[in-house]
This record gives sequence, C-alpha cells and structure tokens, in this order.
Amino acid sequence: MSSSSGFTSSGDRYALVTGAGRGIGRACALTLARMGIYVAATARTESELLSLQEEIRKSGGHCRTIVHDLADSSSFERFYQSVEAEFGRVDILVNNAGIYGTDSLDDPGPALDLFKSSLDINLSAPYMLCRHFGTAMKRAGWGRIINISSISGQKAEVFGAAYSTTKFGLLGMTQALALELAQYGTTVNAVCPGWVDTKLALDQINDPEWCKLNHIEPSESLDIARLSVPMQRLIQPEEVASLVAFLASEQAAAITGQSINICGGLSIT
Repeated sequence: MSSSSGFTSSGDRYALVTGAGRGIGRACALTLARMGIYVAATARTESELLSLQEEIRKSGGHCRTIVHDLADSSSFERFYQSVEAEFGRVDILVNNAGIYGTDSLDDPGPALDLFKSSLDINLSAPYMLCRHFGTAMKRAGWGRIINISSISGQKAEVFGAAYSTTKFGLLGMTQALALELAQYGTTVNAVCPGWVDTKLALDQINDPEWCKLNHIEPSESLDIARLSVPMQRLIQPEEVASLVAFLASEQAAAITGQSINICGGLSIT
C-alpha cells in the first residue's frame, strides 16, 4: 500500500489514535488515513471527532470514532470491545492523549490531584492499551506502537513535575516493551516533541500561573517560548505526524526502542 507521503504499509492496516480530536493526534489520524490506513480515532469530545471523521471521509480515507475518557480505567474493557467490533484488530497504536498542568511544591493540594490524573492519562492508559493491543500484535507477528512523549521526558521541566514524571516513564515503558516484542515483528518507539503549535502548548505558554512562576510577562511568553527554539518557531502538528507515519511504515521495521526528538533543536540548547 503506497501513499502520498512515500511511506508504505503492507496490506490493510488498522490504527488506533488516542487524543485524536485536536493537535498532534488529529494530525496523526489525518496522515495515517492518507496512507490508506483505517483509523479508529478516540477522544473525549464528540464534536471534534466528528469533524475529524468528516475531513478524512472527504479525502477518501476511512475513520471510525469512539468517545472515551482515558482517565476512566473501569471502562477499558468496553473500549477494547468497541474498537475490535469496528476493526477486529489494531496494527498501529498511537498513544498521543495527554494532559499538562503547572505544579509547584508551594501548592501541594491541587498539585497532588494533578499528579494522580497525569499518571492515569499520560502513563497508565498507554500501558493498558499497550498490554491489550501489543499482545495481539505479538500473536499476529506485526505491529507498531508509537508513544508520544516529550523532550520534557528527557530533561525535566521546572514546575512541570507531574508532566515530566509521566513522560520520563513513557520512555522507560517504550524501551521495555520494545525489548519484549522485538522478536515478534512489532516495534515500539517514542516521539519526543518540543514546543508544538497546539492548544495544549499554547494553554501552557499563556497560563498566568506558569508565567508567574517562571518570571515571564504573559504578553511576552509566546515569543520567549518561540525564541528558545534554535529554529525560532513552533513545530507544526503535521511535522510530528510525518514522523509518526514513518515509524508506522514498512521502512521503519528496524527501528525500535528509540526516543526520537522533533523539537527544532531545543533539546540541544
């Protein structure tokens, strides 16, 4: 199977993308659909998913949507059943859904709640999805798992302990599962974006508390974030999606257990 991206996927492939309603997840769903891959898109907001589904349909692709809250661990069995009822299997898993929140030791109450919810959504949910669908990939002898981490998962971010903790953890999980699945035609990799032009990132940049803790004027925060990147621009979600598409392709069969930065050089400053 060929695509406009130049990457190939052997036969019919089925992908599950979490957090697909907006930002990086939406871009990944669109890019994979253009490769001829059947996409199951999940997020919490139905209107965003329906908009995505219509855009993919208009481009000639195939998409099914499932509204699901990854913070609700009790509903995962129903979620697996919904996905498998639609597609039968998942060949490509993109664990993209995540949350960010500013936290400080001086504000322990809300920070503890944030820490727990970050663990649930950013780390526990990907682990549960990897366990379920990774087991099936192992049996099938082919699979791709792509975890969206962050450069904050390699170098901690001040006032972002919950986020950095979960993104560091996601890289450890990526390596462990890559080793476990390496002999079964299944690769597991992580993508580590820097500042990406998404609502999640912009909400952080514009957060008054984040600005206050970092001694940044809110009116200057976007320029400061942008100029911290050697390329002096934010990464576009479509650029991250192109990397995800490559890792999902046949050409990436020998790449596993890797954490690949896409950050405009931010990780080396």
